[in-house]
Amino acid sequence: MKQLVAPSILRCSAVALALGAAAAALAAAGSASAEVTFQLGFQDRDVARMVSLGGTCNNCELSGRDLTGAAFTGAVFINATLIDANLRGAELVGSNFSGSDFSRADLSGAEMVGANFTGANFTGADLSGAEATGATLVRVRLAGADLTGAELTGANLNGAVLANANLSSAELNATTLANVNARSANFSGSEISMSNLSNGDFGGASFREATLNGARLTGGNFAGTDFRNAEMNRVDVRGTDLSGARGLNQEQIGRTCGDSGTRLPAGLTVRVCRGVSMVRIAPPAPPAAPVPPVPPRVRNLVVANAGH
Repeated sequence: MKQLVAPSILRCSAVALALGAAAAALAAAGSASAEVTFQLGFQDRDVARMVSLGGTCNNCELSGRDLTGAAFTGAVFINATLIDANLRGAELVGSNFSGSDFSRADLSGAEMVGANFTGANFTGADLSGAEATGATLVRVRLAGADLTGAELTGANLNGAVLANANLSSAELNATTLANVNARSANFSGSEISMSNLSNGDFGGASFREATLNGARLTGGNFAGTDFRNAEMNRVDVRGTDLSGARGLNQEQIGRTCGDSGTRLPAGLTVRVCRGVSMVRIAPPAPPAAPVPPVPPRVRNLVVANAGH
């Protein structure tokens, strides 16, 4: 059954009118196979802002909607459009949003643990303070996105676009950042220990005061990259060209592991480490999808505050 609802904060007495608007909104939002469950609570006489979305709604059009605190746990929203949507504090745990468009969306403080966002577009989005531990973010577009203080431990960002993104003070331990385009990205103060940054383009990026202990930087581009006061214990720089990097000193480089192919700024020398290996911290398994609730005999479907 296709269900999506028109915007507004409705009084309890206006529920019947909202049902008619729901059918019209669904026609504009859902795909032929869309199945969405909305569960709303009442607070005083107003419809509560909390929205619960489950099931499947591929190709849904939800741009500009106010979905603050919505719960998409175990949902499938492949190729959905959520441009400029308000998803502050939303729960997207274990859901599949691959190919979806979150451009300029507000996902600050969102829970995205174990979710699949392969190929999704987060250009210019606000993900500050978001928790995406173990999330799949392969080939996502995060250019200009704000990920300040985000938790991305164990996430997979292979091939992601992070140009001009702000990841300052983010947690990126044991994260895959291989093959990324992170030109001019800000990683200052971030924790990136035991992460894989191989073959990434980090030209002009900042790792100032970041923690990179045990990370792999092999094959990457670090022209103009700022490493001032970064912790680099046993960082793998074998075959890496750091000759154009800024802020490096001998104390930092003396703790890394390189080889004859490592290129450094003038006056710096690297040690050769034996038995250099990466310790991979396994990300948490995605949570199981919740068992769908038994529908009541009479279903009043209302969506509050959708933003239009």
